Amino acid sequence: MLSAFLNAFRTPDLRKKILFTLGILTVFRLGSSIPTPNVDTAAIRTCAELATTGQQAGMYSMINLFSGGALLQLSIFALGIMPYITSSIILQLLTVVIPRLETLKKEGGAGREKITQYTRLLTIVLAVLQATSFTMLAVNGQLFQDCPDDIVYSTNIFPIVVMILTMTAGTSIIMWLGELITDRGVGNGMSVLIFTQIAATFPAAMWNIRNGQPDPNQGLLVMLAVIVIGLFVMAGVVYVEQAQRRIPVQYAKRMVGNRLLGGSSTYIPLKVNQSGVIPVIFASSILYLPVLFTMFQPTGRLAEWVAANLATGTGLWYNIIFFTLIIFFAYFYVSITFDPVEISDNMKKYGGFIPGIRAGKPTEDYLAYVISRLTAPGSLYLATISLIPSVAILWFNADQNFPFGGTSLLIMVGVGLDTVKQIESQLHQRHYEGFLK
Repeated sequence: MLSAFLNAFRTPDLRKKILFTLGILTVFRLGSSIPTPNVDTAAIRTCAELATTGQQAGMYSMINLFSGGALLQLSIFALGIMPYITSSIILQLLTVVIPRLETLKKEGGAGREKITQYTRLLTIVLAVLQATSFTMLAVNGQLFQDCPDDIVYSTNIFPIVVMILTMTAGTSIIMWLGELITDRGVGNGMSVLIFTQIAATFPAAMWNIRNGQPDPNQGLLVMLAVIVIGLFVMAGVVYVEQAQRRIPVQYAKRMVGNRLLGGSSTYIPLKVNQSGVIPVIFASSILYLPVLFTMFQPTGRLAEWVAANLATGTGLWYNIIFFTLIIFFAYFYVSITFDPVEISDNMKKYGGFIPGIRAGKPTEDYLAYVISRLTAPGSLYLATISLIPSVAILWFNADQNFPFGGTSLLIMVGVGLDTVKQIESQLHQRHYEGFLK
């Protein structure tokens, strides 16, 4: 593996791509630490520390999940990549519902570019809404409910508008940086930025595990034990993420003009975790809404129930609802992204068939049966991995930002595998061995 890294840096164009990506990530992390105008940095630092260690630490960890600590600091990149993720998910779902978007998706590169433009516009709209919400919470003193300090210098209209525009512009810059990485760097830009935001919270989370023990030496041993267990869990996640069911497909020979085509064999790769990390993100977003509601409406029976059962991120009701939502969204997402009817029609159109299965309706039923059987263990795997932080909080006295579990681990492993595969493919093009022999 060390030789593969050296070969990657010995190749001039690949070295430029890697260094360019690292430079963009440096700019991204720098922007995550620059405060928005009109923000009292000393006061917000004190309030953020109280929020992440107090009784409502779970609520703030959910809100701060994808910002790498930038949101609780109200930096210019406070909103992070979440507006883009949300708009991408919305457009992906609308593609199934709106015929015009479905037609654009089938038009190839030009159609995808049009959908990308719609995604960008929707991202700006969502960024304005989220920036307005968090700015007004900060101005009204509701962003940190247990902190008496004023975190903004002025509550006049002009400074408030400047804060909103600055956060919105920060989201636009993040979109641009992500597209730069995709075009000129290594890996998918948006995924790499998410990876960076989550990885930025690792040192503090591990140090909190050490400080959570009464004895410093015992805390160090617990931290090392968590790292070892986390590496084993990560290895298991990699194993499952790479697992797939290959359905063989045979293409019959046919005459096209004077040429005989076909007669080849291939397969349809169906991953055990066909839906990826999307169900976890959907479930987290659904549970995030009532928590956000309690910030605007902190009183009342509903707000008290949400604060007691959902805001902590560790309660029995939270885990039951989270577990159920992940399984539901896993089946839902697979049902809208994998269409057995369309796949069967395409196979029939080009003379393909599954050995032992007749073309047409039997092929549709067989594909639907296989994907249903695969989604069951895949959804249970996602739900189980997502509950690891709750177990860690009980066993290791960790906080809600426990790094080895849930959405953070799944995203980091997925992005890491995708980036390594891209580097490997470029190494193979230059006759080098990849990272995995």
